Amino acid sequence: MSLLPNGVSEPSWLGEPIDARPLFGPELASLLGLLRGLRPTEWSRTAVPGWTVHDLAAHILGDYHGRLGWSTGNHQRAMVAGETLEAFIHRVNQEWIGLHADHSPAELIGALELAGTQVIRQFEATDLDATGLGVSWAGADPAPKWLDVAREFTEYWTHRQQIRHATGRDTDPEPNALSTVLDTFMRALPHTLRHTPASAGTQVQVAIDEPAIGVWIVSVGVDRWSLAETLAGWPAASVWLDPETAWRLCTRSIDPGTAAARARISGERRLAEAVCQIVSIVY
Repeated sequence: MSLLPNGVSEPSWLGEPIDARPLFGPELASLLGLLRGLRPTEWSRTAVPGWTVHDLAAHILGDYHGRLGWSTGNHQRAMVAGETLEAFIHRVNQEWIGLHADHSPAELIGALELAGTQVIRQFEATDLDATGLGVSWAGADPAPKWLDVAREFTEYWTHRQQIRHATGRDTDPEPNALSTVLDTFMRALPHTLRHTPASAGTQVQVAIDEPAIGVWIVSVGVDRWSLAETLAGWPAASVWLDPETAWRLCTRSIDPGTAAARARISGERRLAEAVCQIVSIVY
């Protein structure tokens, strides 16, 4: 455990920092290009349960505004007494979508371009060594800024894939973005395994195939699971996933049982199945 410049503890168990800042510009360009190419009827297709493509585009705009500190009308982003984080997030998301229900696709696209450009500038100036917002699914509150920023990138990328899938398109295979998303999602592994008993020194390996090749090793230390750089011997369990299964599992587009059935597993089954409980969103 090291210290950040501001004296806050750095959770080294999360692994090496990720710099997602250069990816926000291309991500916004891809989103705007996708939305501009949609047919009028595609805006009303279901993107996620309960939300259309139009709703999801409005939600992305809300994410931008949240980062920028902007507000619309009487839309307040404050928790009420007794409200859980999950309930708060779902409530304000739905309220925001309601406020934008009558906006045309062209209006949404224009607003997304304006706000998204501001978000890019904000992240370009971000100090990744500072302290950021908490990332609950990684068990880090507060989280290092690099994880906060990378988590935000995964949010935008995931929503764009949901729009692509809703309109008959496959997941964007661009490897830099996909690799960064999966690397960020895997930072949930120590938190995922926090209640999984294992003796000190036990290691579990998770590998993802092309085009987003990556290997993550989780080790049991004195008091917690942590991401490690290298294997110290043979892992107690190994899980191999394809990229599509991995990101859809982490965002709960598929359930853990489906992911485990698709995975290649060796070693202790209980550890491998615990890995497949990973969630890298507020769920």
